[in-house]
Amino acid sequence: MSFIVEKEIAGKTLKIETGKMARLAAGSVTVQYGETIVLATVATKELDSNPGFLPLLVEYKEKSASVGKIPGGFFKREGRPTTKEILTMRLVDRSIRPLFHKTMCSEIQVIALVLSADQENDPDIIAMIAATSAIAVAGLPFNGPVGSVRVGRIDGQFILNPTLEQLKESDINLVVSGTYDAINMVEAGANEVDESVMTQAILWAHEQIRVIIGMQKELMQKCNVSFPEEQEPEVNEEETNYYNILQKKYAANLEKSVQIHAKQERSLALKELLSQIKLDLVGEEESDENKEKEKLVKNAYQKLTKDIVRRLITQGKRVDGRGLKDIRNITSEVGLIPRTHGSALFTRGETQSLVNVTLGTSSDKQVIDGLHPEYHKRFILHYNFPPFCVGEVGFMRGPGRREIGHGALAERALEAVIPDNERFPYTIRVVSDILESNGSSSMASVCGGTLSMMDAGVPIKKPVGGIAMGLVKEDDNFYILSDILGLEDHLGDMDFKVAGTQRGITALQMDIKITGIDRQILEQALSQAREGRIHILREMMKALSRPRKEISKYAPRVVRMEIDPEKIALVIGPGGKNIRSIQETTGAKVDVENDGVITVYCIKKEGALKAKEMIETLTEDLKVGKIYEGKVTSIKDFGAFVEIAPGLEGLVHVSELENSFVQNVNDSVKVGDKISVKVLAIDDQNRVKLSKRAVDGPSSESEEETNEEDVPQKSTHSNDSEGTKRKHRNHKNHKKNYNRHKRNRHHKR
Repeated sequence: MSFIVEKEIAGKTLKIETGKMARLAAGSVTVQYGETIVLATVATKELDSNPGFLPLLVEYKEKSASVGKIPGGFFKREGRPTTKEILTMRLVDRSIRPLFHKTMCSEIQVIALVLSADQENDPDIIAMIAATSAIAVAGLPFNGPVGSVRVGRIDGQFILNPTLEQLKESDINLVVSGTYDAINMVEAGANEVDESVMTQAILWAHEQIRVIIGMQKELMQKCNVSFPEEQEPEVNEEETNYYNILQKKYAANLEKSVQIHAKQERSLALKELLSQIKLDLVGEEESDENKEKEKLVKNAYQKLTKDIVRRLITQGKRVDGRGLKDIRNITSEVGLIPRTHGSALFTRGETQSLVNVTLGTSSDKQVIDGLHPEYHKRFILHYNFPPFCVGEVGFMRGPGRREIGHGALAERALEAVIPDNERFPYTIRVVSDILESNGSSSMASVCGGTLSMMDAGVPIKKPVGGIAMGLVKEDDNFYILSDILGLEDHLGDMDFKVAGTQRGITALQMDIKITGIDRQILEQALSQAREGRIHILREMMKALSRPRKEISKYAPRVVRMEIDPEKIALVIGPGGKNIRSIQETTGAKVDVENDGVITVYCIKKEGALKAKEMIETLTEDLKVGKIYEGKVTSIKDFGAFVEIAPGLEGLVHVSELENSFVQNVNDSVKVGDKISVKVLAIDDQNRVKLSKRAVDGPSSESEEETNEEDVPQKSTHSNDSEGTKRKHRNHKNHKKNYNRHKRNRHHKR
């Protein structure tokens, strides 16, 4: 039996249905918005014991059939997850993970499949609603329901669930998830939006979320399902005893160890203390009983460490000695990698990012082919997190979900300040390699990305800085931390990353470990983040205050020009002959757009200018009387054909080769000769008549002949000598062959 709830939201019907598909799953729903439909399922598998973390796995798949496409590639089926799919998985995961009960002792898998995509409504929001609805009808131990919406802003007005076209005009792209009472996940990109506007947008989104939560509650009532009450975890008396022992005997040493400022020294001290505790309380004997004791001791030790760190924060102290608003020491260096087009080393405390920039041609743009209409990206940011950056050993395979998510956040933060293609016609790739990590490496990538692009000569609109904010909430009191450490992130309640310029926000990402935050926490976190961001920007500007005026000598130079679109074929030539000739001759890379805009890239400026000159020659209208440089391509009895531009030939008739009589064309020119010719005429069939002798000028011999001819001569029959007759006969034959050749070439065309 199926159950359906429907409601009009932002002018479209949102429909949630369960009981029709995937009925063997613990919970399944289909959610339809417009003509976009997503099926979400949830399945669980009980575990024998609590693993100490939530074993939640979220999968999201965009089916090509949903837009009537057959996948590309040899196998013609969907393969590994795309970047878009991974980012959507992260959105779903982050919106539901903090809300499962702590007593949950099962593996949980959420799968969302896009069944239909109308290419107007992004399936990601629909997948988030479907996932939480599936959890709701499954009746899992969950502090929900949870609703999700996207918010845009056009002309100062907030828009709920904007279409893809509306997002192009919007200065905000905000995704918010939350329960009825609080916000628990935020992801945003913005065009330098003020903190107050962003706060209003998030709170406005939360009001709309309550409508969706109401629909989920209605569906649960129809299914006669409810969420179980959250139970406090069972108290392990033995573990509690160990906790009390640690608190009495080792708390002082533990508090002293966690306040060691350097990360590695602190980690070593804590490791040695834990080893001593195990030795004292468990002993060295290996047995099943001692292994269980060791596990309990370790749990008690971790709980005491967390309590001490959080207590210190409530007293205004942090483990590295800073106050709650203090920013770690910042150093920046630019131009340190000689052969890259731009580079920067950004260090904040013990977090360090080495960022390089590569400038490419328009053909280097990334093609994005998914459910949405295909498009190209000319700004790309990649984030790498090698294991050595945290002093560990690990495999270096392809990027994981975390690396892709952090890279997307940093890319979104910088995208708002990238110059448009008209001003800076390059494809820009930024790569951030994290060399040290102790909190907020994605924001270090933003800062390093700004400096490296300025070092590369990219005329960004404004510098962008980023900061990660933390939270410790105890009862009704809360404490906001600026520029959090890895330990504060691990033991705290929130990781709130904020990036932007001095003017406003360009990106947000908020993840929490509690049920949600209210308006007061949100406003204070954004206000404190702005203070920290301005400080970071000032420190960054000490290394480089504005983009360099010149790009790297190793980066391609760019020359742009515009031609009549109808002449694009002349530039390309038959089978690409002309454009290949230009590129081979000059060493340049030529990109031709359908609107007639041509971009020439070349490492050497001279090569770019030469390519431009050749294109102008190809596309300009030939002018009668103008002199061109050409190359002899073929010899005929009646003259020579000369290529004055790639693919453009004209004929120099034998009578136009020299000022004197030419018996054999090969006596005057040979194939491959480079000569200067003048355009004499262009007929109605665009055949070009050229002259070499008009460029060479009259010879001394011809001048003497002319002077002799100026003297009146007595007319005699000797003028009709055999030699004269032969000249006339040869000229007549040349002309006859020439006309025949012109007809043949015309028919071939």
